[in-house]
Amino acid sequence: MACRISELVIDCADPERLAGFWSGVLGYVELGREEDGSIEIGPPEAGFGGPQPTLILSPSDDPRTGKLRLHIDVSPTDRDQAAEWERLRALGAVPADIGQTGTERWHVLADPEGNEFCLLRTRIAAV
Repeated sequence: MACRISELVIDCADPERLAGFWSGVLGYVELGREEDGSIEIGPPEAGFGGPQPTLILSPSDDPRTGKLRLHIDVSPTDRDQAAEWERLRALGAVPADIGQTGTERWHVLADPEGNEFCLLRTRIAAV
């Protein structure tokens, strides 16, 4: 293997809010903060360089324009898709319509800043 994804950077208006949201979704903890206001979150036991990528929520005043070219897919680890849907909604996710037909095996949601992500049906083992 030549490379693997070690971190994903999400530009956002409110890093604090999104760090809280994505920490709740993924079971991540805050790993650090940078002087520019960026917040890094990741798995509590591993942190940067572990088996899962960390997320960096980076402050930006640039407005989002158009469809995201990259989005995150999440899979439930300890409950079925319907129960995870309810949990994500309670954390602040909202349903998003990106033109789905209604026959998909996944749900499209948006985080508190409108970034779409998909909740897949398949349960996977926690890392």
